[in-house]
Order: sequence, then C-alpha cells, then structure tokens
Amino acid sequence: MNSISLNWLALAIPFFLLMMGLEYLLAKAMKKVYFRFNDSIANLSVGIAERLLDLFTVGAFYGVYDYLHRHYALLSIKPSAWTWVALFFATDFVWYWYHRFAHEVNLFWAAHVVHHQSEEFNYTVSARITVFQALIRTGFWAILPIIGFPAGMITTLLLFHGLYPFFIHTRTIGKLGFLEYILVTPSHHRVHHASNPQYLDKNYGDVLIIWDKLFGTFAPEVEEPVYGLTKPLRSYSFLWQQFHTLLELLEATRRTSGIRAKVRLLFGPPDRIDGQIRDQLATRFFVAAHPLTLVQSITRLRGYVVGQIIGLLVLLFGLTLFEQQIPLLWQVMMALFILLTLINCGAILEQRQWVIHLELARLIVLWAFLYVTTGDPILIILAYIGAISWWAYQSLIQRVYFNFLFGLAKQPAQ
Repeated sequence: MNSISLNWLALAIPFFLLMMGLEYLLAKAMKKVYFRFNDSIANLSVGIAERLLDLFTVGAFYGVYDYLHRHYALLSIKPSAWTWVALFFATDFVWYWYHRFAHEVNLFWAAHVVHHQSEEFNYTVSARITVFQALIRTGFWAILPIIGFPAGMITTLLLFHGLYPFFIHTRTIGKLGFLEYILVTPSHHRVHHASNPQYLDKNYGDVLIIWDKLFGTFAPEVEEPVYGLTKPLRSYSFLWQQFHTLLELLEATRRTSGIRAKVRLLFGPPDRIDGQIRDQLATRFFVAAHPLTLVQSITRLRGYVVGQIIGLLVLLFGLTLFEQQIPLLWQVMMALFILLTLINCGAILEQRQWVIHLELARLIVLWAFLYVTTGDPILIILAYIGAISWWAYQSLIQRVYFNFLFGLAKQPAQ
C-alpha cells in the first residue's frame, strides 16, 4: 500500500468515529431514536473487518490498475485539471452501474446485501462494506486504467470519492434545496436504503444524482422510509451477516436443474431466490432468530462488548498507522485476533453458548502472539498449565463466565 493510502486509512478511523458521535448527540438533542445498541455494534463490526482487510488488499487493487494501464491503456492520459474532472465523472458513472448491478444481479447482491441489513439509518450504516464488495468494485473500475487513466490518479480520486457517501447516511439532515437536483443527498440515499415498495431499486448514484434521473431509477423521498431488507435478517451474527445471501444463492443454485437455469439464477435478480431458503439455512447453521430478552437489560454485557470494540478500534488504528513497521506474521496474528473478536461480539449479542469457545480461541491467539513477540519459554509452561486448568474446570469456568456476562448461571442458546 502506498503512503497516501496508509495515512488516509489511519486518519479516517478517528474522523468517522467523531462524526458518528456528533450525529448521536445531535439525534439525542432532537429527541430522535436513530441509534440502537445492537444494530450500531453490528454496523461497526462489519466496518472494522472491512478496514482491516483493506490493509491486505488495497495495495493489490492498485497493482491491478497499474498493470492494466501499463499493458492495455487505449489512451495516454496525463494529470491536468480537465482530466481530473473527466476522471471524476467517469468514476461516478461507473459507480452508478456497479451499484445498480449490485442490486439486480444475485452474484453481486450477495456481497452488497450486507450494506442494507441495518434497520436503522445513521453514520454507522456507512461502515457496512465488505471486502467482497471492494473486490467487485475493482472489477468495474478496471475499465478506467484501460481507458488510459493512471493508477495513481484512480486510487487518489477513489479515496476522496469514497468519503462523500459517508455523509449521506443520516436522518439528521433534511432536504437541501437546489442541491437535490445535482447531488446524491441524505434524502435521496434514505430512499435507496428503504424497503418501501415504491422506493425499491432507486437512487443508485454515489455523488451525482443525474445518472438516476437519466436512466429512470430516481425516486424522491415522499413518505417516511422503512429501512432494511424486505425480509429482515433479525440476526447480529457477524458471520451470518457476511455470508447468508451467498449461502442462500449456493443452495438455490444447487436446487436448480440445468446449467443454463443455474447461470440465469446467478445473474438474475434477487427475487428469484426462494425466501424460505434463508429460514432453512438459519436452522441448519443454528442462527435461527430467538428472543434476546437479556441483551437490553444487562449493563455488563453492553460494557463488555463496547470495551472489545474500543480495543479493536485502537488496535486497528495502530496497525493501520504503523503497518510498514510491523512484521507480516504479527499483522496476520493481529488480524486473526480482530476477526475472532468481531465474531465473538456478534455471538455475545445473540447470547450463544459457543461464545465460550471463541473466548478460548482469542486467548490462544493472544498467547501465541506474546510468545512470537517475546520468545519467553515460560509462556509455554503457563499455556500448558492453562490448558490443564481448562480441561479440569471447564464447567465451573463456563458457569462463572455466563453469570458474569449474561447474569445467569444456566447456559444460553446454542
């Protein structure tokens, strides 16, 4: 990753968090309930994972643009005021079509759906981006270096172009007068995130709304939007949020006879997938919805989850800022610890019994990291003692843990 991207990724973390905090305070002052604890934690978890994986993928994306430009560029475009403007319009135009296909093609929707799972609409929702979505975007934006735009220009513009959408994920800003005719405003994007029938598949633009008006996909905000999927996910599981649509698509494809029919399903619209498949898979993978009566009343649970998220944000900030000075093995182990913690937070919010195994896995990774960084042999002896203690007192440890976290001695749902 180049130094500009590195510094941008590092500085973006505290900036976005600050804006989320200010929006929360503004919503409170307006006496509006725009945030829900579980929903916001789930949103931030997805964002942390995306920002983490960016560390390992952004450099590769730059390499793709550079390779295509050097070998297949049709034109030799040099940076100038006019070419920057041209690149902006080209980028925004390509974004429109990427975004539209992400809603109209099952294979792409499987990656993009994560962005639309939240049933609230605030700045934390803007964090709901997956690395799979970034990969698909790169495939669409690959046309830019082939046209002749250099990789440096593309990645620089994408960094700033990607900042604007953050500000349109809010209900605290009303309509913006004449800007409604030119830019994608919060009002336009509220429509895009709505599940109201008249709002479905509308307002795909990223910065400019002109593409939606030109191609017939524009809808103004008239009635109050209802946010989320047409069939709500009703789960805060980190893994289920990431992969449920892909699993549904694979299962639907498996049930479909004939190669042509399978291909039509993969590249067809999402409404071709049987809605019952999700419920069946949820039961199979033990993520079926169940009452979460304790989550809203246990302060310790919220404090524990918030503490983990804050710790991950600090760790991610340091990892992003000092990436070039941290050995690759350390980066991989830190990334594994972060991902396990994100899965852990989702399991805690759903009061899953197997969360205790995630806690153990996190301890193992942390212990291995300490050993790799210090090389102290005493850590091996302590790990052996810890393993024997876990084996001997597992039931007691579980009771104490569940009582501390959930406020109950019995085990939570599987």
